[in-house]
Amino acid sequence: MKHTLQLIFLLFLSSIITAQTVGGNAAFSFMGLSNAAQVSALGGVNVSAMSNDVSYSFNNPALLRKEQQQQTNASFNNFLAGIKNYSLTTAFYAEKPAITWGIGINYLSYGSIAQTDAIGNVYGTFIPNDYVAQVMVSKQYKERFWLGASLKYISSNYGIYKSNAVATDIGVSYLDSSNYLQISLVAKNIGTQLQNYTGTSTKEELPFDIQLGITKRLAKAPIQFSLTGHHLQQLVITYNDSTFNANEGNMQQVKTLDKILSHLVFASQIFLGDKLELAIGYNFLRAKDLSAYGLTNSLNGFSMGVGIKFKKLQINYGTGFYQRNLFHQIGLNFNWKGEL
Repeated sequence: MKHTLQLIFLLFLSSIITAQTVGGNAAFSFMGLSNAAQVSALGGVNVSAMSNDVSYSFNNPALLRKEQQQQTNASFNNFLAGIKNYSLTTAFYAEKPAITWGIGINYLSYGSIAQTDAIGNVYGTFIPNDYVAQVMVSKQYKERFWLGASLKYISSNYGIYKSNAVATDIGVSYLDSSNYLQISLVAKNIGTQLQNYTGTSTKEELPFDIQLGITKRLAKAPIQFSLTGHHLQQLVITYNDSTFNANEGNMQQVKTLDKILSHLVFASQIFLGDKLELAIGYNFLRAKDLSAYGLTNSLNGFSMGVGIKFKKLQINYGTGFYQRNLFHQIGLNFNWKGEL
Protein backbone atom coordinates (compact mmCIF):
# COMPACT_ATOMS: atom_id res chain seq x y z
CA MET A 1 0.00 0.00 0.00
CA LYS A 2 2.96 2.31 0.63
CA HIS A 3 3.98 1.92 -3.01
CA THR A 4 0.38 2.61 -4.09
CA LEU A 5 0.38 5.94 -2.26
CA GLN A 6 3.71 6.86 -3.82
CA LEU A 7 2.36 6.03 -7.26
CA ILE A 8 -0.73 8.19 -6.74
CA PHE A 9 1.44 11.10 -5.56
CA LEU A 10 3.68 10.79 -8.62
CA LEU A 11 0.68 10.69 -10.96
CA PHE A 12 -0.73 13.82 -9.35
CA LEU A 13 2.64 15.53 -9.67
CA SER A 14 3.11 14.56 -13.31
CA SER A 15 -0.42 15.63 -14.19
CA ILE A 16 0.19 19.08 -12.70
CA ILE A 17 3.48 19.46 -14.58
CA THR A 18 1.85 18.51 -17.89
CA ALA A 19 -1.43 20.29 -17.14
CA GLN A 20 -3.74 20.16 -20.12
CA THR A 21 -5.83 22.91 -21.65
CA VAL A 22 -9.08 24.18 -20.13
CA GLY A 23 -11.67 26.80 -21.01
CA GLY A 24 -12.93 25.57 -24.39
CA ASN A 25 -9.53 24.83 -25.96
CA ALA A 26 -9.69 21.07 -25.34
CA ALA A 27 -11.64 18.30 -27.02
CA PHE A 28 -14.54 16.47 -25.34
CA SER A 29 -15.67 19.45 -23.26
CA PHE A 30 -19.00 17.66 -22.71
CA MET A 31 -17.32 15.80 -19.85
CA GLY A 32 -17.68 18.95 -17.79
CA LEU A 33 -21.45 18.41 -17.67
CA SER A 34 -22.93 16.69 -14.64
CA ASN A 35 -24.01 13.08 -15.09
CA ALA A 36 -26.50 12.93 -12.19
CA ALA A 37 -29.41 14.97 -10.84
CA GLN A 38 -27.85 15.04 -7.38
CA VAL A 39 -24.60 16.58 -8.62
CA SER A 40 -26.44 18.99 -10.92
CA ALA A 41 -28.46 20.28 -7.98
CA LEU A 42 -25.20 20.97 -6.12
CA GLY A 43 -23.81 23.27 -8.79
CA GLY A 44 -22.63 20.67 -11.31
CA VAL A 45 -19.29 19.93 -9.61
CA ASN A 46 -18.93 17.98 -6.36
CA VAL A 47 -16.33 15.35 -5.41
CA SER A 48 -16.71 15.20 -1.62
CA ALA A 49 -20.40 14.96 -0.69
CA MET A 50 -21.08 12.49 2.12
CA SER A 51 -23.69 10.16 0.72
CA ASN A 52 -24.41 6.51 0.02
CA ASP A 53 -25.38 7.52 -3.53
CA VAL A 54 -23.39 5.64 -6.19
CA SER A 55 -23.81 8.44 -8.75
CA TYR A 56 -21.16 10.57 -7.01
CA SER A 57 -18.50 7.98 -7.82
CA PHE A 58 -18.77 8.81 -11.53
CA ASN A 59 -16.97 12.09 -10.75
CA ASN A 60 -14.68 10.74 -8.03
CA PRO A 61 -13.92 7.00 -7.95
CA ALA A 62 -12.69 7.32 -4.35
CA LEU A 63 -16.36 7.81 -3.35
CA LEU A 64 -17.14 4.20 -4.24
CA ARG A 65 -17.95 2.44 -0.97
CA LYS A 66 -18.80 -1.07 0.19
CA GLU A 67 -22.30 0.10 1.17
CA GLN A 68 -23.10 0.81 -2.50
CA GLN A 69 -22.98 -2.90 -3.35
CA GLN A 70 -25.43 -3.62 -6.21
CA GLN A 71 -26.77 -0.06 -6.18
CA THR A 72 -27.68 1.52 -9.54
CA ASN A 73 -28.35 5.13 -10.53
CA ALA A 74 -30.07 6.10 -13.77
CA SER A 75 -30.28 9.74 -14.77
CA PHE A 76 -32.25 11.50 -17.51
CA ASN A 77 -31.68 15.16 -18.38
CA ASN A 78 -33.91 17.15 -20.70
CA PHE A 79 -31.25 19.76 -21.34
CA LEU A 80 -31.41 22.88 -23.48
CA ALA A 81 -32.09 23.20 -27.24
CA GLY A 82 -33.29 19.61 -27.58
CA ILE A 83 -30.13 18.09 -26.07
CA LYS A 84 -30.75 14.84 -24.17
CA ASN A 85 -28.44 13.37 -21.53
CA TYR A 86 -28.63 9.78 -20.25
CA SER A 87 -26.42 8.31 -17.56
CA LEU A 88 -26.12 4.97 -15.78
CA THR A 89 -23.82 4.04 -12.87
CA THR A 90 -23.67 0.85 -10.81
CA ALA A 91 -21.31 -0.65 -8.22
CA PHE A 92 -20.31 -4.02 -6.78
CA TYR A 93 -18.16 -5.12 -3.87
CA ALA A 94 -15.58 -7.90 -4.09
CA GLU A 95 -15.15 -9.39 -0.61
CA LYS A 96 -11.83 -11.18 -0.95
CA PRO A 97 -9.67 -8.30 -2.27
CA ALA A 98 -11.93 -5.82 -0.39
CA ILE A 99 -12.36 -3.68 -3.49
CA THR A 100 -15.45 -1.80 -4.66
CA TRP A 101 -15.73 -1.49 -8.40
CA GLY A 102 -18.25 0.10 -10.68
CA ILE A 103 -19.15 0.85 -14.26
CA GLY A 104 -20.77 3.93 -15.71
CA ILE A 105 -21.76 5.58 -18.96
CA ASN A 106 -22.78 9.14 -19.78
CA TYR A 107 -24.38 9.73 -23.19
CA LEU A 108 -25.46 12.98 -24.88
CA SER A 109 -27.63 13.19 -27.97
CA TYR A 110 -28.01 16.47 -29.87
CA GLY A 111 -31.00 15.52 -31.96
CA SER A 112 -31.25 15.33 -35.75
CA ILE A 113 -29.35 18.00 -37.72
CA ALA A 114 -29.48 18.70 -41.45
CA GLN A 115 -26.28 17.91 -43.32
CA THR A 116 -25.49 20.65 -45.83
CA ASP A 117 -22.64 21.97 -47.90
CA ALA A 118 -21.16 25.48 -47.80
CA ILE A 119 -23.94 27.00 -49.96
CA GLY A 120 -26.81 25.32 -48.13
CA ASN A 121 -27.59 22.25 -50.26
CA VAL A 122 -29.11 19.55 -48.03
CA TYR A 123 -27.66 16.05 -48.31
CA GLY A 124 -29.58 14.39 -45.51
CA THR A 125 -29.42 14.43 -41.74
CA PHE A 126 -27.11 13.15 -39.03
CA ILE A 127 -27.42 12.62 -35.28
CA PRO A 128 -24.37 13.93 -33.41
CA ASN A 129 -23.58 12.38 -30.05
CA ASP A 130 -20.95 12.17 -27.32
CA TYR A 131 -20.40 9.52 -24.69
CA VAL A 132 -17.94 8.36 -22.07
CA ALA A 133 -17.88 4.82 -20.66
CA GLN A 134 -15.76 4.05 -17.64
CA VAL A 135 -14.73 1.40 -15.13
CA MET A 136 -14.02 2.53 -11.55
CA VAL A 137 -12.29 0.90 -8.58
CA SER A 138 -11.92 1.98 -4.97
CA LYS A 139 -10.16 0.55 -1.94
CA GLN A 140 -10.09 1.65 1.67
CA TYR A 141 -6.69 2.45 3.17
CA LYS A 142 -6.47 2.18 6.96
CA GLU A 143 -9.47 3.73 8.73
CA ARG A 144 -10.18 7.05 7.03
CA PHE A 145 -8.76 7.00 3.50
CA TRP A 146 -10.15 5.69 0.21
CA LEU A 147 -8.13 5.48 -3.00
CA GLY A 148 -9.85 5.33 -6.35
CA ALA A 149 -9.20 5.28 -10.09
CA SER A 150 -11.29 5.33 -13.27
CA LEU A 151 -10.44 4.15 -16.77
CA LYS A 152 -12.44 5.94 -19.48
CA TYR A 153 -13.20 5.48 -23.14
CA ILE A 154 -14.42 8.74 -24.69
CA SER A 155 -16.14 9.08 -28.06
CA SER A 156 -17.57 11.90 -30.19
CA ASN A 157 -19.52 11.45 -33.43
CA TYR A 158 -20.45 14.58 -35.42
CA GLY A 159 -21.36 13.19 -38.82
CA ILE A 160 -18.14 12.75 -40.81
CA TYR A 161 -16.12 14.11 -37.90
CA LYS A 162 -15.32 11.45 -35.33
CA SER A 163 -12.90 11.28 -32.44
CA ASN A 164 -12.11 9.03 -29.48
CA ALA A 165 -9.71 8.95 -26.55
CA VAL A 166 -8.73 7.07 -23.42
CA ALA A 167 -8.23 8.72 -20.03
CA THR A 168 -8.07 8.06 -16.32
CA ASP A 169 -9.18 9.77 -13.13
CA ILE A 170 -7.25 9.35 -9.90
CA GLY A 171 -8.83 10.29 -6.57
CA VAL A 172 -8.25 10.11 -2.86
CA SER A 173 -10.84 10.76 -0.18
CA TYR A 174 -10.51 11.32 3.57
CA LEU A 175 -13.54 10.65 5.78
CA ASP A 176 -13.80 11.56 9.46
CA SER A 177 -17.25 10.22 10.27
CA SER A 178 -17.09 11.25 13.94
CA ASN A 179 -16.72 14.90 12.91
CA TYR A 180 -18.95 14.65 9.82
CA LEU A 181 -16.11 15.74 7.53
CA GLN A 182 -14.96 14.52 4.13
CA ILE A 183 -12.16 15.90 1.93
CA SER A 184 -11.40 14.70 -1.60
CA LEU A 185 -8.79 15.41 -4.26
CA VAL A 186 -9.18 14.25 -7.86
CA ALA A 187 -7.10 14.58 -11.02
CA LYS A 188 -9.46 14.08 -13.97
CA ASN A 189 -9.05 13.25 -17.64
CA ILE A 190 -5.38 12.30 -17.72
CA GLY A 191 -5.02 10.66 -21.10
CA THR A 192 -4.62 10.94 -24.83
CA GLN A 193 -6.68 11.25 -27.96
CA LEU A 194 -6.58 8.14 -30.16
CA GLN A 195 -8.21 9.69 -33.22
CA ASN A 196 -8.85 13.36 -33.87
CA TYR A 197 -11.84 14.80 -35.71
CA THR A 198 -10.04 15.38 -39.01
CA GLY A 199 -8.26 12.03 -39.20
CA THR A 200 -4.78 13.54 -39.05
CA SER A 201 -2.00 12.60 -36.64
CA THR A 202 -2.28 15.84 -34.66
CA LYS A 203 -3.69 15.15 -31.20
CA GLU A 204 -5.91 17.57 -29.31
CA GLU A 205 -5.72 17.97 -25.57
CA LEU A 206 -8.23 16.56 -23.10
CA PRO A 207 -10.13 18.70 -20.55
CA PHE A 208 -7.71 18.06 -17.69
CA ASP A 209 -9.05 19.14 -14.31
CA ILE A 210 -7.77 19.03 -10.74
CA GLN A 211 -10.61 19.25 -8.23
CA LEU A 212 -10.50 19.62 -4.45
CA GLY A 213 -13.64 19.35 -2.35
CA ILE A 214 -14.54 19.59 1.32
CA THR A 215 -17.89 18.67 2.83
CA LYS A 216 -18.91 19.31 6.43
CA ARG A 217 -22.14 18.31 8.12
CA LEU A 218 -23.22 20.18 11.22
CA ALA A 219 -23.22 18.03 14.35
CA LYS A 220 -26.45 19.46 15.75
CA ALA A 221 -28.38 20.34 12.61
CA PRO A 222 -29.39 18.32 9.53
CA ILE A 223 -27.40 20.54 7.17
CA GLN A 224 -24.37 19.68 5.05
CA PHE A 225 -22.15 22.21 3.26
CA SER A 226 -19.74 21.60 0.37
CA LEU A 227 -17.07 23.80 -1.18
CA THR A 228 -15.44 22.53 -4.37
CA GLY A 229 -12.53 23.98 -6.30
CA HIS A 230 -12.09 22.99 -9.94
CA HIS A 231 -9.40 23.58 -12.60
CA LEU A 232 -6.95 24.29 -9.81
CA GLN A 233 -3.98 23.72 -12.10
CA GLN A 234 -4.62 27.05 -13.87
CA LEU A 235 -5.19 30.47 -12.34
CA VAL A 236 -7.31 32.17 -15.00
CA ILE A 237 -10.18 30.09 -16.40
CA THR A 238 -12.73 32.80 -17.23
CA TYR A 239 -13.52 33.32 -20.90
CA ASN A 240 -12.04 36.56 -22.18
CA ASP A 241 -12.36 37.44 -25.88
CA SER A 242 -10.50 40.72 -26.31
CA THR A 243 -11.91 41.32 -29.83
CA PHE A 244 -15.49 40.80 -28.66
CA ASN A 245 -14.91 43.00 -25.62
CA ALA A 246 -13.53 45.79 -27.79
CA ASN A 247 -16.51 45.63 -30.16
CA GLU A 248 -18.90 45.75 -27.21
CA GLY A 249 -17.03 48.57 -25.52
CA ASN A 250 -16.19 46.43 -22.50
CA MET A 251 -12.53 47.00 -21.67
CA GLN A 252 -12.65 45.94 -18.02
CA GLN A 253 -9.93 43.61 -16.82
CA VAL A 254 -10.74 40.42 -14.93
CA LYS A 255 -10.27 41.17 -11.24
CA THR A 256 -8.20 38.97 -8.94
CA LEU A 257 -11.27 38.15 -6.86
CA ASP A 258 -13.12 36.99 -9.97
CA LYS A 259 -10.18 34.77 -10.91
CA ILE A 260 -10.36 33.10 -7.50
CA LEU A 261 -14.15 32.78 -7.29
CA SER A 262 -14.39 31.32 -10.80
CA HIS A 263 -12.79 28.14 -9.43
CA LEU A 264 -15.40 27.64 -6.70
CA VAL A 265 -18.75 25.90 -6.40
CA PHE A 266 -20.69 26.27 -3.16
CA ALA A 267 -23.48 23.86 -2.19
CA SER A 268 -25.70 22.97 0.72
CA GLN A 269 -27.99 20.04 1.53
CA ILE A 270 -30.79 20.00 4.08
CA PHE A 271 -32.03 16.65 5.34
CA LEU A 272 -35.66 16.66 6.47
CA GLY A 273 -35.77 13.37 8.31
CA ASP A 274 -34.34 10.34 6.47
CA LYS A 275 -36.78 10.54 3.55
CA LEU A 276 -36.47 14.05 2.12
CA GLU A 277 -33.44 16.06 1.01
CA LEU A 278 -33.24 19.61 -0.37
CA ALA A 279 -30.18 20.88 -2.23
CA ILE A 280 -28.95 24.19 -3.57
CA GLY A 281 -25.73 25.14 -5.33
CA TYR A 282 -23.98 28.13 -6.85
CA ASN A 283 -21.38 27.83 -9.60
CA PHE A 284 -19.41 31.09 -9.89
CA LEU A 285 -17.87 30.32 -13.28
CA ARG A 286 -21.20 29.37 -14.81
CA ALA A 287 -22.76 32.58 -13.46
CA LYS A 288 -20.03 34.70 -15.04
CA ASP A 289 -19.95 32.88 -18.38
CA LEU A 290 -23.74 33.01 -18.78
CA SER A 291 -24.01 36.70 -17.92
CA ALA A 292 -23.55 37.78 -21.52
CA TYR A 293 -24.22 41.35 -22.57
CA GLY A 294 -27.94 42.12 -22.66
CA LEU A 295 -28.85 38.59 -21.48
CA THR A 296 -27.89 38.79 -17.83
CA ASN A 297 -30.02 36.85 -15.38
CA SER A 298 -29.31 37.36 -11.68
CA LEU A 299 -30.14 33.67 -11.13
CA ASN A 300 -27.40 32.43 -13.46
CA GLY A 301 -25.18 30.00 -11.61
CA PHE A 302 -27.86 28.86 -9.17
CA SER A 303 -29.07 25.27 -9.11
CA MET A 304 -31.37 23.36 -6.81
CA GLY A 305 -32.97 20.01 -6.31
CA VAL A 306 -34.94 17.64 -4.15
CA GLY A 307 -34.58 13.98 -3.27
CA ILE A 308 -37.29 11.65 -1.97
CA LYS A 309 -36.30 8.29 -0.54
CA PHE A 310 -38.63 5.30 -0.39
CA LYS A 311 -37.85 1.86 0.93
CA LYS A 312 -36.59 0.48 -2.39
CA LEU A 313 -36.27 3.58 -4.56
CA GLN A 314 -34.88 7.09 -4.33
CA ILE A 315 -36.06 9.78 -6.75
CA ASN A 316 -33.94 12.91 -7.28
CA TYR A 317 -34.65 16.04 -9.27
CA GLY A 318 -32.14 18.72 -10.23
CA THR A 319 -32.56 21.98 -12.11
CA GLY A 320 -30.61 25.16 -12.74
CA PHE A 321 -30.67 28.46 -14.56
CA TYR A 322 -29.07 29.02 -17.96
CA GLN A 323 -29.99 32.65 -18.65
CA ARG A 324 -33.75 32.46 -19.28
CA ASN A 325 -33.90 28.67 -19.46
CA LEU A 326 -34.02 25.79 -17.00
CA PHE A 327 -32.87 22.21 -17.42
CA HIS A 328 -34.74 19.31 -15.82
CA GLN A 329 -32.83 16.26 -14.65
CA ILE A 330 -34.34 13.19 -13.00
CA GLY A 331 -32.35 10.53 -11.15
CA LEU A 332 -33.54 7.11 -9.99
CA ASN A 333 -31.61 5.11 -7.39
CA PHE A 334 -32.38 1.50 -6.61
CA ASN A 335 -30.57 -1.57 -5.35
CA TRP A 336 -30.65 -5.03 -6.93
CA LYS A 337 -30.91 -6.43 -3.39
CA GLY A 338 -34.16 -4.51 -2.96
CA GLU A 339 -33.04 -2.04 -0.31
CA LEU A 340 -31.23 1.30 -0.12
